[in-house]
Amino acid sequence: MTTVNPWLALPEGRPSPGLTKRLRAAHETLVTSGPGPARGDVRTVVWDSWRRCLGSGVDPDGTAPPVDLLDGDLLAYRAAHPLAPVMPVIRRLLVEDAEADQMIVAVTDATGRMLWVEGDHRLRSRAAGMNFVEGSRWAEEVAGTNAPGTALAVDHAVQIYGSEHFRRPVQPWSCSAAPVHDPVSGVLLGAIDVTGGDHVASPHVLTLVRATVAAVESELLLQRRAHAGQTFHPPPPVLRTVPQLDVLGRERARLTLPTGVQELSLRHSELLLLLAEAAAAGEGRSAEQLAAECHAGGTAAVTVRAELSRLRRLVGSSLVGSRPYRLLGPLDTDLDRVRRALSRGAVGAALERYAGGVLPSSRAPGVVAARERVAALLRHHVLRSRRPELLMKYSALPEARDDVAVWQACLELLPPSSPRRAEAAASLMRLRRGVRPR
Repeated sequence: MTTVNPWLALPEGRPSPGLTKRLRAAHETLVTSGPGPARGDVRTVVWDSWRRCLGSGVDPDGTAPPVDLLDGDLLAYRAAHPLAPVMPVIRRLLVEDAEADQMIVAVTDATGRMLWVEGDHRLRSRAAGMNFVEGSRWAEEVAGTNAPGTALAVDHAVQIYGSEHFRRPVQPWSCSAAPVHDPVSGVLLGAIDVTGGDHVASPHVLTLVRATVAAVESELLLQRRAHAGQTFHPPPPVLRTVPQLDVLGRERARLTLPTGVQELSLRHSELLLLLAEAAAAGEGRSAEQLAAECHAGGTAAVTVRAELSRLRRLVGSSLVGSRPYRLLGPLDTDLDRVRRALSRGAVGAALERYAGGVLPSSRAPGVVAARERVAALLRHHVLRSRRPELLMKYSALPEARDDVAVWQACLELLPPSSPRRAEAAASLMRLRRGVRPR
């Protein structure tokens, strides 16, 4: 009698007829009636994981996992991570063929945070819709049953086939993952994961992942031995800090420079944002143009010149130039980060970054236009995503609370068992009756 490996999702290499239907029925019973004895049509490792997820309060229809690290913070964290020096091994064994094999390769830290997500660019664009992106956290207690999160939870290589995922939005995907340990201390360092279609849950993919982990741990040991006798330790890489301007959901902008953080006045916030928006189009602005963009009733250009002179003294002449007024170097705004996420299809990541409207108290025509542009862009992508968890998260924003189209889409797309349907139905009824919320 052949013993079936309990860590394999599809021992025969493909799903048997009716497997998805049986898994979804078992999952529905668990989330609606609570945990009971293990069912024969669900692997024990999966059933135990589902029970842990239920106990952790994971919503099977909830929002995408959070993005914990962004931009410079992410780069600095993963540059210092023990798995950074062995990324060439992972790329050579898995990533180089990932596009041809229609796979995504992800490397996490020990808490399930995604540090590198590489491979098929089309699949990565799709996966970004569920926040399967660098910086997001896919630990089991946050993201539900999934191969990297569950591999870390049980400290063993494992596969998760489609409907074995606890969260329904992830069920179109399959994945294979294995934990990585420090070869000397045995400390858990993270996990290596391969994600894609049903073929990723076949036995040979898990074998490939485990072989990659073995190669990685061997390389870590070789590197450790090579450095054992060295007394010189090279300094950590110096990360160039690009100035950052935060304007979303803030009454006044926050400017982060290498020298420190400054909170700008409303007028300086408006001027620097307008220059950043102009720079995004490769342009500068005259004093007359800025006067028109800053003041609805019209103001003399000399007033704007005086404000810009004060702004340049405050932030430095190396950041803002004149004749025409323009940015002299890069300035990254949270507005840019939202737009970049949307441009690559990462709607969930864009929602994480969107803290609210652009300088909500400003009435400057140029700022109002920027506010309306990004709000309309975000709304378009959320509606087009057709993802209930993203729609419900978006519906909590002030600009979406009275949006009939958003609540209608929520009601259409939420599964019948979701407790959020009642909220969507009540909001839709309120709006159709013309009743304003108190």
